[in-house]
Amino acid sequence: MRFPLSLAAVLPVCVLALSACGSVAPLSTTTAASATVQDVRQLGEIVDLRSGQRLTAEQLLAQLAAAPRVIVGEQHDQLSHHRIEQWLLQQLQAQRPQGSVLLEMLNPDQQARVDKVKPWLQTDPVVRPEHVAELLAWQPGWKWAQYGDLVMTVMRAPYPVWSANLDRSEIKQLFADKPAVQGKHSNLANDGKVHAKLKDIIRVMHDNQIDEPRLAAMLSVQQQRDRRMAERLLAAPAPAVLIAGAYHAHKDLGVPLHVQDLRGGPAPLVLVLAQQGATVPAPQADFVWYTPVAAPAVASAK
Repeated sequence: MRFPLSLAAVLPVCVLALSACGSVAPLSTTTAASATVQDVRQLGEIVDLRSGQRLTAEQLLAQLAAAPRVIVGEQHDQLSHHRIEQWLLQQLQAQRPQGSVLLEMLNPDQQARVDKVKPWLQTDPVVRPEHVAELLAWQPGWKWAQYGDLVMTVMRAPYPVWSANLDRSEIKQLFADKPAVQGKHSNLANDGKVHAKLKDIIRVMHDNQIDEPRLAAMLSVQQQRDRRMAERLLAAPAPAVLIAGAYHAHKDLGVPLHVQDLRGGPAPLVLVLAQQGATVPAPQADFVWYTPVAAPAVASAK
């Protein structure tokens, strides 16, 4: 996927190619609505990357339920990933009280809306999900057809929902100033390999058609977003679950490095959701859930 290089193109939700969006068409909402819990549990294959063992969905759930902080890395355009996230959150809440859920898809300037709408939704009113999207000022860059069911689940749940991203105004300033994050894990670890890997990913996502100033700006924005997510995750009531793009979740590149810089101690458990055929090595995650590749959508005649 190629992203424009202009500043205007950098400011929307997928401010960077590292949002882990792919080119495979999502499943239809009709398909998702008819899916059962059994379908989700049997969707694809789950691997514990620490041991190489295959896990059932229930075994994965037991591991996640015991962790104070969990990061789920998704591919944003895969509806199956949002179905899995919805199922995980429902099941985790059933096993022990959920402390909080954090979403990359929410900006700080939406938090007041979330806090206002949530108590009302917990009274179980009859309301169109699309109206909730309007009340939340849901950003069109995150397709409501993809995220609506997940958002309605967490908004009706008893735990707080926190924003985990930067505001557009913050991103604009970061793009101009290009500040570096401070910390040996996210900045200086492995002789600068973190920065080198992130730059390589940005270049590839832009077909190597990106100049050095824009590359530096995008690197800064990406790492500042990771730092914000880490700050919010550490501050949120535990047990906390952060849902974000896969690159943000990666242990060797993203939020876990910033958690280590800010606090040290045990790193969050990381579950990456990936399509079958992808490669997720052990340094990137604790668990990977490989999902079937969605069939391409049939183009409509226009």
